[in-house]
Amino acid sequence: MGKVEILQEIENMSVKDLADLVEMIEERFNVSAAMAAPVAVAAAPGAATEEAGGAPDTLKVVLTSAGQKKIQVIKEIKEITGKGLKECKEVVDALPAVIKEGIGGDEATSIKEKLEAAGAEVELQ
Repeated sequence: MGKVEILQEIENMSVKDLADLVEMIEERFNVSAAMAAPVAVAAAPGAATEEAGGAPDTLKVVLTSAGQKKIQVIKEIKEITGKGLKECKEVVDALPAVIKEGIGGDEATSIKEKLEAAGAEVELQ
């Protein structure tokens, strides 16, 4: 059975059957579905605070290095923040710099991925 046929079979499964399949794959190959979900890992700090009874945390995206492609990083920051090129260059020149703060885990992860694709080094705090 090829990959296409496997995907067709999965498309026809019920949600319960899919959940059972994931569990079987995890057991058979000694893996966890959580290992394949970096977005969930990035959101984990907020989840821990929620469980402790506090308000959900918001994250901030901190640029730690512009890398070798400084111009691409500046352009990406401009697109993310809506600031002018001069302001974005000043942000990149004053590292570490907060690019955006008070945002949720999904948005923070998305911004981090965009900046890393442009060659930057980024932390979520």
